[in-house]
Amino acid sequence: MRTTIQGAEISAPICIAPTGFHRLAWPDGEMSTARAAQAASICYITSTYASCSLEDIVAAAPRGLRWFQLYVHPNRQINQQMIQKAESLGFKALVITVDVPKVGNRRNDITNQVDLMKKLLLKDLGSPEMGNVMPYFQMSPIDPSICWEDLSWFQSMTRLPIILKGILTKEDAELAVKHNVHGIIVSNHGGRQLDEVPASIDALTEVVAAVKGKVEVYLDGGIRTGNDVLKALALGAKCVFVGRPILWGLAYKGEHGVKEVLDILKNEFHTSMTLTGCRSVAEINQDLIRFSRL
Repeated sequence: MRTTIQGAEISAPICIAPTGFHRLAWPDGEMSTARAAQAASICYITSTYASCSLEDIVAAAPRGLRWFQLYVHPNRQINQQMIQKAESLGFKALVITVDVPKVGNRRNDITNQVDLMKKLLLKDLGSPEMGNVMPYFQMSPIDPSICWEDLSWFQSMTRLPIILKGILTKEDAELAVKHNVHGIIVSNHGGRQLDEVPASIDALTEVVAAVKGKVEVYLDGGIRTGNDVLKALALGAKCVFVGRPILWGLAYKGEHGVKEVLDILKNEFHTSMTLTGCRSVAEINQDLIRFSRL
């Protein structure tokens, strides 16, 4: 099951997607998630909206493979500070989320009157019991004006490979390659941005075809079983990133709950490989997929 992403070896192509506010699920929050990822020898993408400081996350799992996910802030200096901090702390890639020029119409949040920015960030994250968190949490708007030309500015300030998260079309995939990014995460933001866009798995094939092997393509969204991992790899993903199930495991039993979720997915994926005759991830290919014809 071993493979590599951006040249780094991982024990299986099952890694952790960036999700925010892990302390809502468990007291140690992202520190527990990072420890579980390190123990599993897989990659953990830490969110801009982590509820622990980057320093504490790194200290909790100093040997772990970490990427840093960035929501682009309107203040360029703040972006630069965040990127340079992540690079100095040993994060190995910069993941820029490009599908949130504004927050989508999240009806459940409206119905339940959920406003994390006001009710969590300004209240709880500023309290002593929440520990040392990043100062930009206090006000963290997302820049709606980010465009392709901005990528050269990011590339000028960091040596980290740049991954774009939130690509769903071949046209955007081609533009990503044209602008010299190192990877793409095919993602619909967990279905939380625009209703009725394609599922990530449905957009994967055209993105893989568009990049023609020039950059690595990953997928997040909808991964619930080892079979899902196998399907994603068969359709051309190098690796999948798991979101909600990690939070479910974290809420259940902290670090050990995350480890159990990862173990379940790894074991199921191993079984799926075995029963389809794949002795390594290199042998997983589109011949395993049968498309239904309506």
